[in-house]
Amino acid sequence: MTVYHFVGIKGSGMSALAQILHDMGYKVQGSDYEKRFFTQVALEKAGIKILPFSKENIQPGMTVIAGNAFPDSHDEIVRALELGLPVIRYPRFLGDFIKKFVSVAVTGAHGKTSTTGLMAHVISGAEPTSYLIGDGTGKGQVDSKYFVFEACEYRRHFLSYQPDYAIMTNIDFDHPDYFANLEDVFSAFQEMALQVEKGIIACGDDEQLQKIQAKVPVIFYGLNEENDFQAKNIVTSELGTTFDVHVRNNYYETFTIPMFGRHTVLNALAVIALCHYEGIDVEIIKERLLTFNGVKRRFSEKKVDNQILIDDYAHHPTEIRATIDSARQKYPGREVVAVFQPHTFSRTQKFLDDFAEVLAEADKVYLCEIFGSARELNGKLSVKDLCEKINGAEIIQEDDPSVLKNHSDGVLLFMGAGDIQKVQAAYENLITN
Repeated sequence: MTVYHFVGIKGSGMSALAQILHDMGYKVQGSDYEKRFFTQVALEKAGIKILPFSKENIQPGMTVIAGNAFPDSHDEIVRALELGLPVIRYPRFLGDFIKKFVSVAVTGAHGKTSTTGLMAHVISGAEPTSYLIGDGTGKGQVDSKYFVFEACEYRRHFLSYQPDYAIMTNIDFDHPDYFANLEDVFSAFQEMALQVEKGIIACGDDEQLQKIQAKVPVIFYGLNEENDFQAKNIVTSELGTTFDVHVRNNYYETFTIPMFGRHTVLNALAVIALCHYEGIDVEIIKERLLTFNGVKRRFSEKKVDNQILIDDYAHHPTEIRATIDSARQKYPGREVVAVFQPHTFSRTQKFLDDFAEVLAEADKVYLCEIFGSARELNGKLSVKDLCEKINGAEIIQEDDPSVLKNHSDGVLLFMGAGDIQKVQAAYENLITN
């Protein structure tokens, strides 16, 4: 048996795939930077070997799976090619791997991770299911019928896949370092739609998705009347959100999810539509929706004294609005405090006014320095440019988050795709020690 060596094993998709192969009995190891990433906890628990980058890691007989962030000139990839070993990029490997199962690709500008996690949880209540979630979570079962996975549109990576089903949550302009505009994003999704083998479940409330053309049935879900699957009579309580589902205008069933916000209802509708299409028992769907505990870094809550601290990956204006909306619905009447770290200079520049507008929906805003990516370590603007556009906003530093103590009854939203968790950890350390 070959050893699968992952170049960049701490990447979220890579670490999830490594866990899946490990669960299925394959020999797995990997290498990465020595800096600690949240994704490595699951790898360590599974006993998967993580090495510092070195060409010495590459040995005869291995199969090398390379993360997209690492060029062909990387020492380990060069060494693998010298030894004549197969070097397979992550999307291509995954594209071949999913052919063994009934595959469900979850894609969209927002909501991919949460919907993938929810889909995997619900469908695994009916049949053996393997899944790969973009928060670094992966689970493999040898006898799996279904494979549920997150398919990212960035750099058109999802065009490596020909899934049986595609869930499309929305189309929005993001990744301005790669996509030219909304039309460019749409063209990527349109190309992806033509590669789907059995059916597309798409949010019909999204204007862009209404225009998608496909060779397979397209089933629309949403809150509007014209959708095939429509949520009606949405009611929130301490338990979460309850809603009726109508299938082509006929009442189907009432469901409850332990989550808040319009976007969580839409995510659940996508799952319900696919399960209905696959003939999964409605009682299983109801029970599994109710027992979903969420995914990492998506409205992850912690209570400290009288404050609620929420860690969330929101890094685009649409996602920030959804997170603030969830907080308002779950904690009506409480002060909502946004602690936001912009992610990448290109995104901050492109959406500067949009960020200012949505963040202003919070009662108070604190901003951290922009988190650059490996591709762009600096830019023409700073966080001060955003701060000046938001009334009463302040800049906060990781080494002194004490100002957050002023919000004794607040719901503190730590939002961003960089290392905003460090600010939350520093604050927790301050108030608990």
